[in-house]
Amino acid sequence: MEALVIQSTGSWYQLDDGQGGRYKARLRGKHRQTIEGLSNPIAVGDRVQFDLEDDGTAVIDEIGERHNHIIRRSPRNRHKKHIVAANLDQAFLLVTIALPRTSLGFIDRFLVNTQTYHIPTTLVFNKTDLLDDDDRRRMEGMHETYRELGYPIHTVSAVSGEGIPELAAALKDRITLLAGHSGVGKSSLANAVEPGLGLKVKAVSHVTGKGMHTTTFATMHPLDMGGWIVDTPGIREFGIVDLEREEVGHYFPEFAERLEHCRFHNCLHLNEPGCAVREALEAGEIAASRYDSYLSILDDAGTPDWA
Repeated sequence: MEALVIQSTGSWYQLDDGQGGRYKARLRGKHRQTIEGLSNPIAVGDRVQFDLEDDGTAVIDEIGERHNHIIRRSPRNRHKKHIVAANLDQAFLLVTIALPRTSLGFIDRFLVNTQTYHIPTTLVFNKTDLLDDDDRRRMEGMHETYRELGYPIHTVSAVSGEGIPELAAALKDRITLLAGHSGVGKSSLANAVEPGLGLKVKAVSHVTGKGMHTTTFATMHPLDMGGWIVDTPGIREFGIVDLEREEVGHYFPEFAERLEHCRFHNCLHLNEPGCAVREALEAGEIAASRYDSYLSILDDAGTPDWA
């Protein structure tokens, strides 16, 4: 029998067979050893083959081939990688200007990650009902930077309803990862799009200004209009994996279009003569914040796990 993995707790899984059947499942013993370097052999979004035991428990025998996935360093073991979700149509990164504030560096790291694994990504600016004039000017500046790079943008508020119909239309019939820091409103937005979901919502801490986790494990939720939302635990940091230093610039669109004009084919865009990227930066054609993010990612890329 075939099914979709809609929740993973690390040792148990919930499966959906597409015909109304839900099953609690475990992985057959021969598969329990994780693939080298990975902390989880199965992720939400995987298609699997399973058999039923006499007590109704499903046993997963085979994991289908993935057409894409999004990966990060394991939050529990920095020497391993953790697959956040697999077989996605798109990712929506939720961004908040305040309560909590999403840094430009976090946004850029996420975009590099999804671009590496060929996952189209949209930026969703949430909690617009909380913004003052200064916040709105900052948000508009961010819109300009990322729109010029070709990233779609939605501006929404789960409280006021701003942008919710447009967001719902973009989710219809797609498998969409919702990602962002804890407290950016992933669960609130999901509830606004699909009121019947009833996902738990927790307020941002007034002491730290940071969100508190409401989602413990990545879980897929079906939408009545068609499609699935993959709700993920809040991500505080997004370490880059599987990239060598020479590759990083290829995943910044404004860098990639200039690489062939650099004097050296392996240019790292630091202090090399004839660097087209540096020339564009100095001419104001590349945002300084993006270059700063590039330097930060460059420091991480190619660093061995034992360093």
